[in-house]
Amino acid sequence: MNNGEEYDIIVAGAGLAGMLAAATSARTGKRVLMLDRNQEFEVGKKTVWGWTCGDAVAGSHIDYVTKKLGVTFGKPELDRRVDGVYALSPDLSTKFMFDGVGYTLDRPEFEAKLLGIAKKSGAEYVSEFEVQGPIVEDDRVVGIYGQNSKKEQFRLKAKIVIDALGVSTVLRRKLPENPFIDRSVDIDDVESTGRYIYEFELDHEDLAYYDPENALIHLNNELAPGGYGWVFPKSGNKINVGLGVQKSSLDIRNAKLGRKDNLQTLIDNYVKWNPALKNLKLFNKNNNGKGSWSVPVRRQMESLVFNGYVGAGDSMVMPNPISAGGIGPALVAGILAGENASRAIDENDISIKGLWKYNVDYNEAYGKKTAGMEVFRIYLQSLNNDVLNYGMRTFLTMKEASDITLGIVPELSLASKFKMVLKGATNIGAFSNMVYAINRMKDLNEIYDKYPETPEKFASFKHRVTEIIEDAKKRFKPNPI
Repeated sequence: MNNGEEYDIIVAGAGLAGMLAAATSARTGKRVLMLDRNQEFEVGKKTVWGWTCGDAVAGSHIDYVTKKLGVTFGKPELDRRVDGVYALSPDLSTKFMFDGVGYTLDRPEFEAKLLGIAKKSGAEYVSEFEVQGPIVEDDRVVGIYGQNSKKEQFRLKAKIVIDALGVSTVLRRKLPENPFIDRSVDIDDVESTGRYIYEFELDHEDLAYYDPENALIHLNNELAPGGYGWVFPKSGNKINVGLGVQKSSLDIRNAKLGRKDNLQTLIDNYVKWNPALKNLKLFNKNNNGKGSWSVPVRRQMESLVFNGYVGAGDSMVMPNPISAGGIGPALVAGILAGENASRAIDENDISIKGLWKYNVDYNEAYGKKTAGMEVFRIYLQSLNNDVLNYGMRTFLTMKEASDITLGIVPELSLASKFKMVLKGATNIGAFSNMVYAINRMKDLNEIYDKYPETPEKFASFKHRVTEIIEDAKKRFKPNPI
C-alpha cells in the first residue's frame, strides 16, 4: 500500500460485515484493500475492552454465509449451540420464544476465521490503520484518508468505498449533506450495553435464570430500563451475561427511584440479582472478559448507498430493533455489499443509481421488517413492569409474540380481544396502544414491501417512513417506572 494508490474497492473496517464484503468482492477479481485499526491478532475487536457483544447469532445467518461463500464453520468459532431464545416477563411468570436454533460465538475465533477467508479470497489487508474520513470529489466518495501506526498520512483512492466502521463511523458522519443517508443517529435510538463472560457454578437449577440449552432475555425496566438483561450459555461452565439500557429511560428511572445508577452498576446489580449463579470468575481469554459498547436499535438507514459509497453492518444501524442482535444482519449485509459493489464496477456505474440494487437486495433479505420492529420497540419502552407482566400474560398468544420479534404483523386473535373484554378496563389503554403499534407495523411492512426500485421515488418513501416513526415516538414516551 502506497500513498495515492488506487483500488477497485476499499473496505474500511475489518469486522463481520467488512471482512465478508472484502472476501465477496475480491472473489470477483476486484482489487480490494481492507483497512482496520486493530492489530492483526485482534482483528474485529470493537472497543478497547475487546470483542464486546452478546455473541449470539441465528443458525440461519451462519447457513447464509456457508451457502454464499462455500465455507463451513464449527469449533472453536461456533462456541455453543442453543435451541432458541426465550424472553421472560419481569415477574418471570411468562416467557415467549423467538428465534430458533442458533449459536453463541467465540468472537475472537470467529473474526480470525473470517479474516482468513478474506485473505484467501485475495483481499489485501492492512492492520493498525485509522480511517479519518472520506475523500469527496464532485459529490462522490472517491477514497479515504487516514494514518498508519507510524502516524504517516495516507490518501487512498477507490472506485467504491465500503463503510464497515461501526455505529460511530467517521465516513458516514463526514458524507456530504444528502437526502439519502442520515449522517447522525438519535441518542434515543442507541442502547448502551455491556457484558461479562464468566466461569461459574450452578447454585440450583432454575430455567428462569439460567437455561443450558437456550438463551434467556429478561425484560425488566427496573433492572434494565428501556432495554433488557441476558444470560447466554457458552461452552463448558461459561456464560455471557449483560444488559442494555436506553439513556432516557435510565434517567427517568433514576429520578423516580432516587438512584444514581449507571450502566456498570446496573450490570453488576443484574448479576447479583440472579440466584442460580455462584462462584463467578471472569473468563478473560484474549482480555475479552468484560466490556461495554453502543448498539443502534432503529431501522437501518433508509438508503445504504451514496455516490461511490456503500455501508454495511452497524455503520448503517442494522441491528434488530427489538433484540439488538447485530451479528446476523452484518453477515448478510457484508456479502450483499461486496456483491453489489463488484457488479456496479463491472457495469461501470458507481453512482447512487448504479449501487441502488444493494438497497433492494438488503431490504428483501433482512431489512424490510425492521422499521415495523422499531415501532414495537418504541412501544415496549413506554411500558412499566406491571404493564409488561400483565401484557405478556394477557395481550398476546405465544405465536403472536413470536411473530412480532420476527417483524411479522400478527392478526390479534379473537381470544386475546375477548380476554380484554372480560378483564374490563384494566390496562385497556396499554392494549389500545399495542393495537396502534401493530397497525403501524403493518403500515411500515407494506411500505417496505414496495421499496423504491430506483432513487427517483426514494424521497416520498422516506417521508412516509419517517412520519410514522416520529408519530410513534410522540405517542409512546419512555416510562420505565
